[in-house]
Amino acid sequence: MLIKTFAAASVGIDAVIVTVEVHATPGYEFSMVGLPDTSVKESHERILSALQVSGLRMPNRQFTINMSPADLKKEGSSFDLTIAIGQLAATEQVKSARLSEYLILGELSLDGRLRPVRACLPIALAAKANGYKGVILPEANAKEAAVVDGIEVYGFDCLTDVIAFLNGDNELPFEPTHVDAADLLQSSAFPNDVDFSEVRGQYEVRRAIEVAAAGGHNMIMIGPPGAGKSMMAKRIPTILPSMTLDEALETTKIYSVAGKLKKQKNAQETLIVRRPFRSPHHTITDVTLIGGGTNPSPGEVSLAHNGVLFLDELAEFKRSALEVLRQPLEDGHITVARNKLTVDYPAHFMLVAAMNPCPCGHYGDRLHPCTCTPAQRHRYMSRISGPLLDRMDIQCHIEAVDYDDLRKKSDGEPSAAIRERVARARQIQTERFRGTGIHCNAQMTPTLVRKHCQLEQEGEQHLRMAMEMYGLSARAYDRILKVARTIADLDSAANSEIPVSDVLQTTHLLQAIQFRQLDRADWGD
Repeated sequence: MLIKTFAAASVGIDAVIVTVEVHATPGYEFSMVGLPDTSVKESHERILSALQVSGLRMPNRQFTINMSPADLKKEGSSFDLTIAIGQLAATEQVKSARLSEYLILGELSLDGRLRPVRACLPIALAAKANGYKGVILPEANAKEAAVVDGIEVYGFDCLTDVIAFLNGDNELPFEPTHVDAADLLQSSAFPNDVDFSEVRGQYEVRRAIEVAAAGGHNMIMIGPPGAGKSMMAKRIPTILPSMTLDEALETTKIYSVAGKLKKQKNAQETLIVRRPFRSPHHTITDVTLIGGGTNPSPGEVSLAHNGVLFLDELAEFKRSALEVLRQPLEDGHITVARNKLTVDYPAHFMLVAAMNPCPCGHYGDRLHPCTCTPAQRHRYMSRISGPLLDRMDIQCHIEAVDYDDLRKKSDGEPSAAIRERVARARQIQTERFRGTGIHCNAQMTPTLVRKHCQLEQEGEQHLRMAMEMYGLSARAYDRILKVARTIADLDSAANSEIPVSDVLQTTHLLQAIQFRQLDRADWGD
């Protein structure tokens, strides 16, 4: 008897439908074809134990199992339940009438219970896109998949419950899981354990951070130890605008594929509603940062998608790890190619970096003398390549906080007030780029830069002087214009009397040039 059940395999952050064909004939053998890896082949032993413990009849048959498409490698334990149901249906212990309506996935423990698996959200989206009625999966994954509207999601705790559902046992209440993703987004709270009101002084840097957040720009902060670089970077998520539903779903797909979603029954933890903030240690490897591996998985740059990637002590990272950032900073995605598989991971993130200016940390500090030699300073700064530094839209030199600022009793401006201005500026950008696939000024193409970043005659002269004086590259030219565009948007958002114009004012351009501090030959003097 031939039975077909349906599952899905993740490829990148998406899922491909897998048809599991089970053919039962007289005999006692078991064979599996269709490029299954070791964990898939081991499902046979788990299924045998689960059936015995669950009190089900062991099928004395020769089973041939084909997993189609045969040229796609099948990995992981999520096919256990699919194969088990196929075997039971082939031996007429499970009715086959409803098998074509659902994608079935889940790992079986030896006692027949269902354990959570990865990539349930992409699989639920694939089920909806391919016209399936719903998804059958472990209870621990139900709320994750249920954020997809328009399909039925049934979460079960054990194999016998799945069998009862497919056989139409009406004595047990089988209700689909419901989660309203829009309500989760609206009820999401911003991090309340940190706030910009706790930052003392550093007014220029706070302005630079606001501009970076408003336009999605990369930035680097360089200054002495204890100046507040890390403190301010950790508060950037508190001023970023709320995520849209599409952003939340795309970000959650990445975390689901990487296996980093909490497998709990609280629906709030099954959808990423806060913008990610990733801060890897400087000992991170190239593969962990960028993604890939023998079995490719998303790296830190993809886990920071739609959020912030913070690299503290930038000069301590391996040179090779930093250089792999250059391509995703330009393209917004990562392509990982292996022998038989090529996957693509999104990587639109805001890169924020912090570092000391020299080994002792006090070069350019007006309060402490630098003890490093010029050669030591040069070697330290040369750890950051010119091409990577060129991709930093905003470059800030931070000085130590004055005592008077530290002792101020009044709080600084709270994150909520800054976030409101940032959100209004982002709204201007959303209207400007509607229908283009661009979400913020930092993502503008050269064509859009020419259209929306026109200069006055005086501005042209100032930019020409800056380019010649500092020896700026063509990339720096574009990034200065993008930052100036964001500064103009912030001013328009703060004052309705300032019209949104494609012509940038000279004051906006000069502020953007001021943010390229590390390009200056006299920096640190």
